[in-house]
Amino acid sequence: MKVKMKIALLFLMGLSHLVLAQKNDEAKIEALIKKMTLEEKVGQMAQITLDVVGKGDDVYSSYDPVELDMDALKKALIDYKIGSILNTANNKALTNEHWYEIISGIQKVAMKQTRLKIPVLYGVDEIHGATYTVGATMFPQQIAQGASRNRELVRKGAEITAYETRAGSIPWTFSPVLDLGLDPRFSRMWESFGEDPYLCTQLGVEMINGYEGDNNTVGDPEHIASCLKHFLGYHATISGKDRTPAYIPEDALREYHLPAFKAAIEAGAHTIMINSGIINGVPVHANYDLLTKLLKEELGFKGLVVTDWADIENLQRRDRIAETNKDAVMLAINAGIDMSMIPYQYEPFCNDLVALVKEGKVSMERIDDAVRRVLRVKFALNLFEKPTTHYKDYPKFGSDEFGKAAYDMAAESITLLKNDDNVLPLDKSAKVLVAGPNANSMRTLNGAWTYSWQGDRVPEFASEYNTILEALQNKMGEKNVTFVPGVSYKDGGKYYEDELDQMEEAVKSAADADVIILCLGESTYTEKPGDLNDLYISENQTELAKKLAETGKPIVLVLNEGRPRIISRFEQQMNAIVQSYLPGNHGGDALVDILLGEVNPSGKLPYTYPRYPNATISYIHKPSEEQKKAEGVYNYEADYNPQFKFGHGLSYTTFEYSNLKTDKATYKKGEDIKVSVTVKNTGKVEGKEVVHLFSSDLVASSVTPDVKRLRRFEKINLKPGESKTVDFTLSPEKDLSYFGRDGKKLLEAGAFELMVNDDKVEIDLSE
Repeated sequence: MKVKMKIALLFLMGLSHLVLAQKNDEAKIEALIKKMTLEEKVGQMAQITLDVVGKGDDVYSSYDPVELDMDALKKALIDYKIGSILNTANNKALTNEHWYEIISGIQKVAMKQTRLKIPVLYGVDEIHGATYTVGATMFPQQIAQGASRNRELVRKGAEITAYETRAGSIPWTFSPVLDLGLDPRFSRMWESFGEDPYLCTQLGVEMINGYEGDNNTVGDPEHIASCLKHFLGYHATISGKDRTPAYIPEDALREYHLPAFKAAIEAGAHTIMINSGIINGVPVHANYDLLTKLLKEELGFKGLVVTDWADIENLQRRDRIAETNKDAVMLAINAGIDMSMIPYQYEPFCNDLVALVKEGKVSMERIDDAVRRVLRVKFALNLFEKPTTHYKDYPKFGSDEFGKAAYDMAAESITLLKNDDNVLPLDKSAKVLVAGPNANSMRTLNGAWTYSWQGDRVPEFASEYNTILEALQNKMGEKNVTFVPGVSYKDGGKYYEDELDQMEEAVKSAADADVIILCLGESTYTEKPGDLNDLYISENQTELAKKLAETGKPIVLVLNEGRPRIISRFEQQMNAIVQSYLPGNHGGDALVDILLGEVNPSGKLPYTYPRYPNATISYIHKPSEEQKKAEGVYNYEADYNPQFKFGHGLSYTTFEYSNLKTDKATYKKGEDIKVSVTVKNTGKVEGKEVVHLFSSDLVASSVTPDVKRLRRFEKINLKPGESKTVDFTLSPEKDLSYFGRDGKKLLEAGAFELMVNDDKVEIDLSE
């Protein structure tokens, strides 16, 4: 008891110290704002790319490796008082030493040669590790982390990413992505945790806590500021294409898209990035209702609101709601934008915003609010006291310990979707034919945002790690593993460009194999380059799968993809299917350990895997999507009929669920609902199981309820024969309410169903 009291006392003392420090920072911020000229304030609201201040032929690209152009840097920081810099599409990974040189050079100008000596805030898309740093630990991408359902590993990965990002002297990451991965057509689905709001909320908060530390102590040199993105509804486009319009009614916006952001703001995240698209006809960067009334006033967000790439400029040149750039700047800043990712031609933004204030079209109050938010982040990061961190202070960078954490995440995320006749695990002595364009590629294991924007530079930096082929050869011996690609990606081509490569040779080689490991999927992509018009996996890969199936040899299909590409044209001919997602540098080793049974798979799908291109319905849908076939009247094949359902994932052992119950049958509003279920490992090997608890509102008065919704999940480990009772607690106000057509939350009395696995229990909620 004394130990607990001492720990609690220390926590309270630390919290009091933090509150006092924040108050002191606020006083310093107000004093600094009073000293600033209008031009200095506007400069703090501008963010430019590294190319602009790097030596190169023009502002749009810098030489490789990047080197600072001191004249350009001084113009930006001294003449225009620019407050923030970020990486660009042209930049590739640098060593920690090189990063220290670059960041130190920038901060020396900012801290010694500018009038007020305000440090620069440098930001990078470190979305699955310190992605722009040579030798950093690359974790599985977020979609795979969603499949792991492991909160602890998600937080640990973010902690390591923060540590290694700071080793490169960078304090700010544009992560996590809290958008719902609802649409498999969308090019950035893999950057999300999946399609479920609760899943995204839970793992998003863990990632923020990992980046920012307990109590959001981002001034600690092992933590960084996080950036929630992309507020709001970015993935919910009508076309499935990046940066295209969405139509989201108020109830859907609040029911599905807002919860993860709300929880992340409550968790103390310091910055937020805005949706590049359009919602209900209004570009989000010009939407006062979303950025000020909802985000800043209703949700109480006190941090920094930053645009995405060139999105203020896009209000004029793409969205056509502003006649001039000046009008676009006025719309965005008045809507609630605090910092503009310009990214190249920063002079028009700065000059136009200064003029707008002088003309009275943007108030000084709005400018001061934006600058206050920028400075708040810089003070929280302790940049005024320590603008750089030194790589020598980070001895664990790229360590085996960190690599093991990345391996563990990959091993727990990889999902076994099918295993007919227990083809898996493989016998180590089996003769294996390995085929497919993803079999011998580190690029496809990692995905984009790895060493460079589109992931095209991965081969330069990841040669020390094992591809799927190399990992198989290491474990099974090169004599037992034959590789004939059959299909390969074109060098330097877009993700959908593949070509035949020894197709007939691959088919002939199958004669000598006991089993075929067929590695299909996608090459790397993100944003607009990842838009596609056909959700089916490519024709060449489909042909390869069909021809290999004709050989009669058992086939293990390994999917290595950022979104579920449709495989229904040949799925039935595959004996086993393993979804590896984008598992990172250690993914090849983790995958092979699963194929050989050294690791028991435990991943669960974080999305619905569609069977057809025109049937991309999420598991969150209305009952009308599940209308049963009327006798002899209609063919209802187009109803909800996925290839694999959300939450699906097999194991090498079996689990039995029993005794699902609640502590009573009827509850009053305000009473907690206690739910328990027993899970037993009825197989012969140890395994991990994810227990999902769903709810279903049987009758709602305002809008049709969803068929079911995920409310809780817990990942447990069970030895053969072991049982465990898993307990959940639900809050009616939080878990059984819904948003009506007016956007207001409703909690109605009535019957609800709670579901775990195939078991159900009904409860009643009274007034």
